[in-house]
This record gives sequence, structure tokens and C-alpha cells, in this order.
Amino acid sequence: MIPKLPKMNSLTKRLNNCFNEMKKINVRKILIRVAVLVIIFVALTGGAIADRIFKFKPLDYLFPRKEVGFSFSQKVVSEESVVIDVVEKVSHSVVTVSIQTPKRRILEFNPFEGFSTRIGGGEPQDIGTGFIVSEDGLVVTNKHVVSVTGANYKVITKDNKEYEIKQISRDPSNDIAVVKIDAKGLKPIKLGNSDNIKVGQFAIAIGTALGEFRNTVTIGVVSGLGRGITAGSAFEGYVERLDNVIQTDAAINLGNSGGPLINSAGQAIGINVAVAQGANNIGFAIPINVVKEALGQYRANGKFAAKAYLGIRYQMLEKQTAILNNVPQGAYVVEVISASPADKAGIKEDDIITKIDGEDVNTEKGLAGIIAKKKSGDTVSIELWREQETIKLSVTLSEFTE
Repeated sequence: MIPKLPKMNSLTKRLNNCFNEMKKINVRKILIRVAVLVIIFVALTGGAIADRIFKFKPLDYLFPRKEVGFSFSQKVVSEESVVIDVVEKVSHSVVTVSIQTPKRRILEFNPFEGFSTRIGGGEPQDIGTGFIVSEDGLVVTNKHVVSVTGANYKVITKDNKEYEIKQISRDPSNDIAVVKIDAKGLKPIKLGNSDNIKVGQFAIAIGTALGEFRNTVTIGVVSGLGRGITAGSAFEGYVERLDNVIQTDAAINLGNSGGPLINSAGQAIGINVAVAQGANNIGFAIPINVVKEALGQYRANGKFAAKAYLGIRYQMLEKQTAILNNVPQGAYVVEVISASPADKAGIKEDDIITKIDGEDVNTEKGLAGIIAKKKSGDTVSIELWREQETIKLSVTLSEFTE
């Protein structure tokens, strides 16, 4: 039996319905795509308008990006903050040292007016700087700041409190002095480690510039390490050889002597000691580790270890001079101090000291540098050249007194 086929009208209706459904689906897809494109267009256009007119960048809030142009200004602000923080932290530990000498008549000569006299001394005068190293009144400064005997010295803190210096202990080996004042509750400075200093690192100096401007702050960098200088002036009564000092371009002036050289962490890394005459921004500081060693001696013994003393005046013979005169290189003895260790051991004028404890005495390792490593009471072996002969002597070094 042949099955009956559906009527054509019914089939047509079904097909038409299918086509209509497909059209609806396509229209929806098209509308969705158009809507997405419109949203993207509006977002881009709106973002551009917001950026141009209102400088608003919403993505930067969600995903911050590092701007090259901003880093420079941020660095400047950071450096200012470091200096301000260090000064606030350290300035109360820095003091001014003043001197008062007895009144005296001073004779002066003027080629047009002849001789005249004036009264000198009697008034206190700021002459240097120091920094507090203990709550109970220990202050470190330079030896040359407190070198005048018979004078009265005072320490003046940042809040203008004045304290008379009761005791002065001078380090015979370095330009360092420790002074004692009667005070409690002082704020000591933190001492750093000068062995870790790097050339180029930040350096801040605080001191009484020119003996007039207290708590002056100057900044710079560590310009060099291991320098050797001759500090002082023969006209001022002292000349001293200082080795292994720190060079800095932080401005150091007269009156800054004895003040701290400070790193960015607010730690003292040196004690300002000298400035190069006739030059700009070349100052020097004794490494703080030398100060810490001297403080250790002072706290252990109540005084500094005595400087070893040989007792001769001498002149170093350079290699070329020694060759030209057919003599060995060494320290040529110009004078032997009477009753000194050298005199007692038999050292004579015109001797040339060539070795001490087996170490060559030459211009690189001068006699003073070798003796400086010895202590009072040490017995050393000295080899010297006298009248074409080499002689060995044993010398017991004594205590040097200034």
C-alpha cells in the first residue's frame, strides 16, 4: 500500500517557518556585533576625549606604569629628604667649641705709625666644632682645636647651653682630642664604619663655619680615600702628617675642624680636620674607625696610649740622593736628643738608619711611620750604616710627652 504524502501547503508552511527562524537568528547576531562595535567606538572616543580635555587615564589607575619623566624629580625630592632627615637626627649631637684666653697686651708695628699696643684675649671666641659620643659628656674634637695651654674652653650645644670643659685628653698619634663636660642626658652621635666607605657616596658636614656660623650644613660626596696630607701651619705652631684620610667636596671651612662627616644613614664616618688652601671644595677627614680606636683606649685607661719615642731629628734620603753619595737609602740622623732612647742605645749623628725590626726604612715607609706602629716600652732592633759599616743596635722606646 502506497503511503500518503503530506499536503503541499503544510510543507510550504514549515519551510517558511524555518526560514523565518533563521532570519531572526542572523538579525540577532548582526545586532550583537553592531552593538559591540558601537561600545568599542564609544569607549575609544570617550577615552580620547577624557584624555585630551580632562587628562583622565582610567587604565593608569588599574595598571600603573612607570613614567621616565617623573623619576628625576622624585630623585631630587629623595635627596632633599635625606639631608633634612640626617640634619634633624644629628644636629643635636654637634657642638661648638669656644676658647677664652687671658687678657694680654699685644705689640704691633705699622710702618707708617710705628709701634702700638692693643689688648688681646679676654673674650670668648668660637674656634671649632665637636660631636657628642656619650650621654654623660664625652665630646670628640681635633687636637689642634684645644691645643692652647692655659686657656679656658667651653662646649656650646645647639640649644645654646654652655658647659665648661673640665678635662682634655689629646691623642699623641692623631689630631684627635676627647674632652669631658659635666652633663647628663646628652644625645650621642652614631659612629659608622669607615672601612665600608665608597668613593662617590653621599657626605654631609656640620660645623661652626669660620668660627661664626654655628650648625652650618654642607653636602657633597666622598671624593677620595687613603689620602696623605700635611695639616697645620708652621706659623700657627703645629705641622702634622696625617695618612689615610678621607677627601670630600662637602665645603669645610675654618671652624669646621672637629665636626663630623656624616653618611646618608646619619652616622659619623669621619672627623673633619683640614681644608686644602688655594683650592675649592677639597676637604679632609680622619676616618671614624681611627676615632673609635682612640675612644677605646681612652675608655679603657682614662687616657690615650703613649706615643713611642726614639729621640732623633732626621732627614729621609731618597734613592737618587743615596746613589749619588754612594750610601744606603734610609733615615739620615741630623741630631740625637740628649738622654733619649736613641742616645742611650748609641745612635750618633751622621748615622743612616736602614732597617727597624727587619723593615726597610725608605721614603715609602718612613721612619716615623714605622715608629708610629710601636708602643712605649717596645724594644726594637735597629740596623744602621756608619762609616762604611753596618751596625745593629737594640733600642727600648720610651713614652713621648708633648
